[in-house]
Amino acid sequence: MGMKVFLTIGCALAGTLMAEVTPGYDPAVLPDGAEVVVRDAEFRDEGRDRVIPLRVYHGKKVKNAPVVLFSHGLGGSRENNGYLGNHWAARGYVVVVMQHAGSDEAVWKDVPRLQRMAAMRKAANAANSIDRNKDVKAVLDRLEAWNRDKEHFLFRRLDMGKVGMSGHSFGAVTTQAVSGQRLGLGGQRYADKRIGAALALSPSLPAVGDPAKAFGAVAIPWMLMTGTKDASAVGRTTPEQRTQVFPHLPPGGKYELVLHDAAHMAFSDRTLRGKEHRNPDHHKAIIALSTAFWDSHLKEDKAARAWLDGERARSVLEEKDAWRRK
Repeated sequence: MGMKVFLTIGCALAGTLMAEVTPGYDPAVLPDGAEVVVRDAEFRDEGRDRVIPLRVYHGKKVKNAPVVLFSHGLGGSRENNGYLGNHWAARGYVVVVMQHAGSDEAVWKDVPRLQRMAAMRKAANAANSIDRNKDVKAVLDRLEAWNRDKEHFLFRRLDMGKVGMSGHSFGAVTTQAVSGQRLGLGGQRYADKRIGAALALSPSLPAVGDPAKAFGAVAIPWMLMTGTKDASAVGRTTPEQRTQVFPHLPPGGKYELVLHDAAHMAFSDRTLRGKEHRNPDHHKAIIALSTAFWDSHLKEDKAARAWLDGERARSVLEEKDAWRRK
């Protein structure tokens, strides 16, 4: 197992993430003196002879904190979605971003530009999807071991009874699979009972089978986030298809955000043309609503739940953004 500590930040993000301060609960505000340590680590899942790289975000002094896993999209890496890792960690979570061999950045990095799309489509297969699901279990098992290891930097930092799962695009597919979706015509399940809440950025309908059967048994809180332009060139998923997941979820702790004019990469750190082409309000909404979701369903914070289920949740959205819950 290798580990590297490479960055410590203070609350520099607070200036860009802080909404207008009002009395009471505010998921966009970082605590005074918030300091996040970011570390890279990896381990080998011996049963599969598979190395799983990780990036871990945690508060400098945090102990017994809820855990949030994050799964990157196709062609991504553990370096993705740092804007979420930093904010969630500053708010009291230990965030673990996984890197999935076979569907990570190695798929395209050394491939000629004109052949990259074909390589990406080839990697979006069932075998890699299953490997990702198994990675989640392996990571949770390893985090439990590290939490007991006096020599490890995560010793006693984790509350493994409070675990959230999240991911973008292919990572949303992974998130759905390990948090309650039934897969395939046979209804195969990879759900891990240690996961208590899930956030899917750019969710997807099942490749085969009835969506009502796929999602009808989801028992834990789910939050879905997508956009009116959230199409995927690799899987040819349309924005309309992404909004067809929510109607099939049973009621109770289920939420959906549809950001107006948000494209697929709005949920990542940068767009394909750079950060300057992004609507900055999108990240503000993603950060605020996701943080309130974790606070409500992992920390069981009553003020967060009142904010999330009340009218104040819309205060971080633009007029044409769609927000619904059940």
